[in-house]
Amino acid sequence: MIFPIVAYGDPVLKKKAKDIDKEYPKLSELIENMFETMYNAHGVGLAAPQIGLPIRLFVIDAEPFSEDEELSEEEREQLKDFKKVFINATILEEKDEEWAFTEGCLSIPDIREDVFRNETIKIKYFDENFVEHTEIYGGLAARVIQHEYDHIEGILFTDKLSSLKKRLIKGKLANISKGKVNADYRMRFPLAKKGR
Repeated sequence: MIFPIVAYGDPVLKKKAKDIDKEYPKLSELIENMFETMYNAHGVGLAAPQIGLPIRLFVIDAEPFSEDEELSEEEREQLKDFKKVFINATILEEKDEEWAFTEGCLSIPDIREDVFRNETIKIKYFDENFVEHTEIYGGLAARVIQHEYDHIEGILFTDKLSSLKKRLIKGKLANISKGKVNADYRMRFPLAKKGR
């Protein structure tokens, strides 16, 4: 089942999400639906708040980046099968140089900006079978994880922009929350007029 993606301006995107346990209702079905929703929107990651659920769950499939000729062979290889489920994730450490990369977000269509993030992260999380992992990631894999992790912390990539950049995109963000945007996937707009 493909869910509508919650647009910028919905309060669920600014909430710190809650942990879940393995008894969470229909969890495997939810995870499957989140992957389906993400693929339908041509995304590489999707967090539960983006479908209106304030829970600490996100999914990633970074394979599209494995085609990027600008990445090293090693990084492309790492991203080829990088399909993962993160439940109750906690980033334990962010280290190494910060670097810029142009990011976008399914909840904020038509806006892409450079965001600075740390090169390497150490993260603890449960997978879809509630097996606990503590792992270290670098490069683009770390970036995709950090972007989705921010969602479960109530942070959007636009929050990380300079005040000047924020002022420049303010009108675009207001339009997105009102539904004045062209996305090629279903969205749910918090401020769109009903019945229009």
